[in-house]
Amino acid sequence: MYIFIQVVLPVLLIFAAGYAIQKWKKVDIKPVSVVALYVATPALVFQTFHNAELDRQYFYMVIFSFALLAALIIINKITAKALHKSEKTESGWILSTAFMNAGNYGAPIILFAYGQEGFAYAVSFMVMQSIIMNIFGVYYSAKGYAGPRYALKSIVSMPVTYALLLAVFFQMTPYSMPPNLMGSIDIVAAAAIPIVMIILGMQLANMKLGQFDWPSVSYSVVVRLFISPLIAYGLTLLMPMDPLLAKVLIVSAAMPSAATIVMMAVQFDNQPRYVSSVTLITTLLSIVTITVLLAILN
Repeated sequence: MYIFIQVVLPVLLIFAAGYAIQKWKKVDIKPVSVVALYVATPALVFQTFHNAELDRQYFYMVIFSFALLAALIIINKITAKALHKSEKTESGWILSTAFMNAGNYGAPIILFAYGQEGFAYAVSFMVMQSIIMNIFGVYYSAKGYAGPRYALKSIVSMPVTYALLLAVFFQMTPYSMPPNLMGSIDIVAAAAIPIVMIILGMQLANMKLGQFDWPSVSYSVVVRLFISPLIAYGLTLLMPMDPLLAKVLIVSAAMPSAATIVMMAVQFDNQPRYVSSVTLITTLLSIVTITVLLAILN
């Protein structure tokens, strides 16, 4: 109960604020998302990588990210083949289980649970997940519709890509960001997490409960909330990670399905109702599962 009150509840209250605003005012989410995507989040990414000490731990994070993705995709493919499911069903399973909400859910949870040091790792993992979603998420959402060129275009159009490259430039060269400009970036970066949390609450308010394909939804819920953190735990044992980084990655891997994937599924008309239902159910259930996981890790 202590962990729930100290870590999970503050995050839920901000989600609830976004949910209430959307139910009350029916706000157009797109302009708010544009501010988060093109201004606040790039500032946060630049700030994090500009100030971070890029050591071997970040290399382990990259290996972990792709290994976790590969493991989840393989599990879905094996299960789909064993149960004689269609390729479309398999793609829906992958979309709803292989991509977690590491940004507007995972990062604030980790900030409350592990402080600024853990938060720096969480933001770095969020960037990795953004890149992965814009490659593999696009591929499985648009299978047969869009090719590698579309995925590459998505990555190139991501503002966080340029924020990351600019931060790495300052890390690798003797140049430094002028203090007055860095102060402006710090101010905008501080707004990033509250904005994306409110956006998630607004997105949840737009999702509708309906007739679910409960067997498939239950399968995806189990993979996303239980199997994914177990795989993450196993991967952290295989690498000499900092204990804090290991905890951050395990908690991040236990996050609900990514809301961004819902938008991709809608855009390419690839089972949007199913992906939305899994995102909604995993988000609700994660209130309990994340609280329990944090208690176990602590």
